[in-house]
Amino acid sequence: VDSILIDEARTPLIISGPAEESTDLYYEVDRIIPKLTRGEVHQGQTKGEDRERLEASGDYIVDEKNKTATLTETGMAKAEQLMSHRMQPGGLYDPANMPLLHHVQQALRAHVHYKLDVQYMIKDGGVVIVDEFTGRLMPGRRWSDGLHQAVEAKEGVKIERENQTLATITFQNYFRKYAKLSGMTGTAETEAPEFAKIYKLDVMVIPTNRSMQRIEEPDLVYRTEGEKWAAIVDDIIKRQEEGRPALVGTVSIEKSERLSNMLKKKGTKHIVLNAKYHAQEAEIVAQAGRKDAVTIATNMAGRGTDILLGGNPEYMARQQSLNEGVAEKVIKGEEKYVDDEEFV
Repeated sequence: VDSILIDEARTPLIISGPAEESTDLYYEVDRIIPKLTRGEVHQGQTKGEDRERLEASGDYIVDEKNKTATLTETGMAKAEQLMSHRMQPGGLYDPANMPLLHHVQQALRAHVHYKLDVQYMIKDGGVVIVDEFTGRLMPGRRWSDGLHQAVEAKEGVKIERENQTLATITFQNYFRKYAKLSGMTGTAETEAPEFAKIYKLDVMVIPTNRSMQRIEEPDLVYRTEGEKWAAIVDDIIKRQEEGRPALVGTVSIEKSERLSNMLKKKGTKHIVLNAKYHAQEAEIVAQAGRKDAVTIATNMAGRGTDILLGGNPEYMARQQSLNEGVAEKVIKGEEKYVDDEEFV
């Protein structure tokens, strides 16, 4: 329940309708972004002397913490020159040119902060958002304020018309409309202050039936990302040689495929579970607990995923029966199995 009430508390639920604006401008603006150069930036230092130095070093400044990209004076002048055929008299900050400035800013965000196989992936010729909490695809959901269209232009796919927001409410405000609210989760205790502050809910901890057997190992910190990945690969190979199944969690599709490629170079057998292979999720999870199995997963194999050591015999028997031609209804017990040899 904390996944919805806390993690996604500020996620807006939107009722939208089609807007009249043409999509051509997104393609035009997207073509100028590669011509702008990124300035050297130190996170959060964008004031006073630092700002003057940064503005002289490139066409735009990136703030990774706040997920913004801001044109410098040099970048503003260059953008105005490149988009002069689209501009009304005056600069980009002139009220008549504010829609154009908005397109440029969203295009910058799309190029700088939104990465393929991290925040989204391309499926069936369209941009599909990947849920940052679950690692699953969210078909039908779109970023607002022209950001989704900017990402579509960046990837060269068909741009869907922008929608205008007719009504919006966050998960937080929506659930606060209920007179009674409750739920169960294994990870609520750490969020108790937020449950109390936002929803006026108390968190009651129910002790486990048996004492916890998990051993908490200390964190390992490496100087570089490369050293960290190399250590992960070595640890996976060691566990596989011992015959122990391993589930390796990654934060994105990109990271899961990077680790997969490293294991391939080592000749290590493994399987990948991310949004690209969601159709095989049940089979992958059923096999993940088998001897020396290695499963590289995103958040898809997170909370609520029950991996049985040795594999899931019921699922594997069902799949074998299907492969041998036994009907689905027979497996479910809805029909009686009849052996053809009885009629010979």
